[in-house]
Amino acid sequence: MEESNHKPSASPSVTTGVSAVTSPTVYWRVEGSLLDLTVVQPVAFFTWNAQTFTERIRRRGLIFLMAALRPFLYSTNRKFATRVVHTALRGVTRDRLDLLGEEYFQYKLKPQLKAHGVERVQELVRTGADVVLVSQGLEHVMKPLALHLGVKRLVANRLDFRDGVATGRLLEPVVRPRGAFALIQEQSPDGRRAPKTLARQLDISLEQLRGAVISSRREPAAEERPIVHFEGQPQAVGFSVRRALAGKHVMLIGVTGFIGKVWLANALMELPKIGRIYLLIRRQKSNPAQRRFEKMVEESPVFDPLFEKYGLGFAEYLREKVEVVEGDVAQCGLGLNADVARRLQRNLDLIVNSSGLTDFNPDLRDALTTNTDAAMNILEFVRGADHAGLLHLSTCYVAGERDGRVTEKLIPNYTPHRVPGFDAEQELASLHELIAKAEAQAEGTEVTAGLRSQSLAKEHAAKGLQGAALENQIRKNRIRWLRTYLTEAGTRRAKELGWPNTYTLTKSLAESLIVKHGAELPIAVVRPAIVETSVAKPFVGWNEGINTSASLSYLLGTYFRQLPSNESKRLDIIPVDAVCAGMTLIAAAIVERRHDQLYQLATSVTNPCDMGRSIELTSLAHRKHYRAQEGLESWLRLRFDAIPVSKTRYQRMSAPAQRAIVKSIQRIMSPLPLKKTPLVKAERNLERVEKLIELFEPFILFNEHDFAADNVEKLSHALIEEERDEFGYKARTLDWWDYWINVHIPALRRWTYPLIEGRPLEARPARSLQNGETVKTGTDGGAW
Repeated sequence: MEESNHKPSASPSVTTGVSAVTSPTVYWRVEGSLLDLTVVQPVAFFTWNAQTFTERIRRRGLIFLMAALRPFLYSTNRKFATRVVHTALRGVTRDRLDLLGEEYFQYKLKPQLKAHGVERVQELVRTGADVVLVSQGLEHVMKPLALHLGVKRLVANRLDFRDGVATGRLLEPVVRPRGAFALIQEQSPDGRRAPKTLARQLDISLEQLRGAVISSRREPAAEERPIVHFEGQPQAVGFSVRRALAGKHVMLIGVTGFIGKVWLANALMELPKIGRIYLLIRRQKSNPAQRRFEKMVEESPVFDPLFEKYGLGFAEYLREKVEVVEGDVAQCGLGLNADVARRLQRNLDLIVNSSGLTDFNPDLRDALTTNTDAAMNILEFVRGADHAGLLHLSTCYVAGERDGRVTEKLIPNYTPHRVPGFDAEQELASLHELIAKAEAQAEGTEVTAGLRSQSLAKEHAAKGLQGAALENQIRKNRIRWLRTYLTEAGTRRAKELGWPNTYTLTKSLAESLIVKHGAELPIAVVRPAIVETSVAKPFVGWNEGINTSASLSYLLGTYFRQLPSNESKRLDIIPVDAVCAGMTLIAAAIVERRHDQLYQLATSVTNPCDMGRSIELTSLAHRKHYRAQEGLESWLRLRFDAIPVSKTRYQRMSAPAQRAIVKSIQRIMSPLPLKKTPLVKAERNLERVEKLIELFEPFILFNEHDFAADNVEKLSHALIEEERDEFGYKARTLDWWDYWINVHIPALRRWTYPLIEGRPLEARPARSLQNGETVKTGTDGGAW
C-alpha cells in the first residue's frame, strides 16, 4: 500500500471505449442530497476506536474539548475549524482509518442514505456520466460510499501521512462544511454543483478542483521500478518459461506438503506443454503412493480450478502429465526400483525438492533424516543423472541469530555465531553419533531402572503392573524418554551454534553440504521466508494446516492483547503462490542453465511490513469479522486490539504475570477440601500461551533480518512481455492492507482456525472425478 501522499488524477473526464466521446463530468455534493453528515461524527468514531485503551481515553477528551469549542471555531473560520477537528487523528495509521472508514460507512452511514439521491446518482452512472462525489468527509469514509454507488472518483478531505501515520494535517483543498443557510436550503435529492460554483465555495480555482479529484479505489503500488545489478549473474532479456519447460521432464519431491501441492496444481494449470511431472511419494504402511496421490487429488481444494477447467477430462489429463513413483528420500537411491531409477536418471531435466520437516523443534532423528540426509540422497541421485538439475527448497531463516541484510550468497560451513573451525560434514557425523549414544543410553541399565521405577510409581492404571505388561509400559516410557532427550539435545545444539531451533539448523547443514558436494552440478537453493495464504493461485485465499503464523494470529483474535515484539522488526511474509511463481521461474532458469546459486523469496527488502503494522492489521482483520457477528462475545472481542509491547511489560502485565497470579490462588485454595482444583484450565492455557510466545520470539522479537530477493526479480524482469503477467514475481506490489484484512486472516479463519479449535473444516459438496463417480471432498489439513 502506498504510504506517502499521492497525486490524484487531474483528468476532468473519462472517455468510453466504444464511442471515444468525452463523458460529461458531474460534481455531486454528498451532504444534503445523500447524507446529513457532519465533520465531527466520523472523526469521533475514529478516535473512539483507537488501538490502545489509553489512546481512546485521550482522543475522546480531545473530541469533547472540540465539541465545546466548535460553535466559536465555526463562527470565525469554518476552514480553520475543519483543520482543528482533524488534528485529533494525529498518530492514527492509514490502515486503521481505511478499515474504520469502511466500517463507519457500512454500519453507520449506509442505513441513513437518502433513497431519492441514491437513485439519481446511480442513474447518472448508468447513463455514462463521469460522476465525482464531493464531500467534507474524509476519503476513508467517502471511498466506500463511492464504490457502493458505482462512482469512480471523488473530492474529499485528505489527511497527510508520514510512513503510514497521520500527521493530523489536512491537505489542500479543505472541503469545509456548508453554511447554516445551506443546511436548510440544500436538502434536494439533486446534489449537482456547477464546477465554477463549487470551486468558489472551496476557495480554489477550477484547475485546483480538477487536480483534487482522486480515485475511489485503493491506489496500487507502482509495478515498474528500475533494477540495478551490483552483483550476481546478469539476465539477458527474452526469457520464456513456457519455452524452457516445454516437453521437459520434472520430478517433484514433497507434493503432499503445502508448497508442493500448490506448485503442482499451478504447473498443471499454466504449463500444459510440459513433458511429464513425476511425483516421488513415500508409501505409508498399507497405503501405497498411488492411492495417497489419488486421495489428495480427490479431496484437496487446491485442485478445484483444474477440475473446473477439465471436468471429467481431468483424470485423462493427469494420466498424460503425471506419473507417481513410489520411493523414500531417506533411503539411498531415493528408495526407487532400480529400473525406475535408471529411467528417471536418463530422462529427467529437473528435480524439485520441496520436502522437509518444518516443525521447529522435532526429534533430532526426524529432522536430520528429512532435512539433511534426504538432501544428500537427492544430490547423489542428481549426480548419477544424465542432465538433470536440482531446485532445493530451504528457508530464509537459516540466517539464524544475526541482524542486518542477508544477501543471496551461499556461505560454506556457515554458522550464525561464526564458530571457528566449524565443518558441516563433521557436525552431521557428530549429531548422528549423539543419536547413537542416546539410543544406547536409553537401553542401558541406569535409564531402564529409572523407567521401571517411574512405571511402578504411577498413580493410574500402570500401578502394580507385572511381567509383560510392565515391560510394555517401560518400552513406551523409553520411547518417550528418547524422543524428549533428542528433541532437547537438537534444540540445545542449534542454539549453541546460533540457530533458534532444530529446523533451521538441519536446513542450514543441508545447504552447506550442497555447496561442498554439488558445486559442479546445476543446482539452485531457494529460500522462501514465512510462506502463507495465496493471493490468486490456485484461488484467492488458500491456506492449509497450522503453519507458521496461524497460532499467533489466532491468539491475537482472542482477549490476548500484549505481544512481546520489536515494532520496527520486519515480519517477512510471502504468499504461497508468489513462492510457487518464483520456483517456476527458477526451474526454467536451471533447465536453461542461466540460474544463480541462491534465490531468496522474501518481502522484507522490496515490500517491507514491520511487526507493529502486522499486529495492527491482524487485529483489524479480526475486528472486521467480529463486527459482522452478533452477540456480546463478538462485541467485546472487537474492542480488544492487540498491541506490541516490550518483553519486560509482557512479563509484568501479560501471560506470565497472569499465570503467577493464578498459581498463587491455587496455592491458597489447595488446603480446601475441593473435589477439583479451580483455575486449572486457566493455568494450563496461560502456560500454552507462554510456550507459544517463547517459540516464536526469534521471529517476532529478535533477529532483525532483511532478506534480499534480487535474483528472482532479475529473472522476472528478463521474461518476455507476454509472460510477465502469468509468470512474473510480484511480491513487490502486494498491498498488505488488502492481503491481511481481506485475504490472509479470512483464509486462516476458514482453513486453519477450525483445526486449532478441534473443529471439522466446512463441508464441501461431492464432486465428480470421472465416469460420473462421485468422491467425497474436503481437505487433508496437513501441515507443510
